[in-house]
Amino acid sequence: MDGYDETVARLRAAGCVFAEEEAALLLDLPDPGRAIARRVAGEPLEHVLGWAEFAGLRVAVDAGVFVPRRRTEALVRAAVAAGGSVVVDLCCGSGAVGMAVEAALGAVDLTAVDIDPRAVACARRNLGADRVLEGDLYAPLPERLRGRVDLLVVNAPYVPTDEIALMPPEARDHEPMVALDGGSDGLDVHRRVAEGAPDWLAPGGLLLIEAHESQVAAAEAVFAGHGLVVGVVRDPEATVVTGALGTRQGTR
Repeated sequence: MDGYDETVARLRAAGCVFAEEEAALLLDLPDPGRAIARRVAGEPLEHVLGWAEFAGLRVAVDAGVFVPRRRTEALVRAAVAAGGSVVVDLCCGSGAVGMAVEAALGAVDLTAVDIDPRAVACARRNLGADRVLEGDLYAPLPERLRGRVDLLVVNAPYVPTDEIALMPPEARDHEPMVALDGGSDGLDVHRRVAEGAPDWLAPGGLLLIEAHESQVAAAEAVFAGHGLVVGVVRDPEATVVTGALGTRQGTR
């Protein structure tokens, strides 16, 4: 088994910026030798550990599942500030966003959805099997939620297809492409989410979706085109575009 100093050196040579912190975590695992080898080979730290820290929570993250980013905590903050009791987490991945929203708001009626079976299995570990559905966006949602959703939180893929190759190898090689590739301009899934949102939002309900700052104007036009009252929440970490059914809107 590697010692701490040797592990730090190996991680640093592999390009790990936070080698010291990672070494301490990896050496604490049941099989540190294998864990270190996986990390040095380029697997995301969270996949090796089996968890990610997100919004103050420890979220289970299985290999092959999208790793929740710290910037997405901005989406959580915006949703919590808006408030609501019926929450749907679309493109849920590990379920981190829904998990964090519920932790902040208290008991909510939470349903999460993802199209990737691996993500669904992981999210069920975090949220409970009965609250995570497998399918394409709104398709698996129960009819009882139609017109009743207060918060529709979505961390959809928004990297333009041509820019996938520019992502760090640990993301593009180890996370599902369905969670990364947003189409030619990055907004393919955003358009589909906006189209279906009015059928599911309650009066005054709010759609919140993460986007790159360069995509805001296009996303606003998409939301407005489906009758949503548009807002933008600009957080130091990320930008969230919102669309309200009625007069409610986010902060510009």
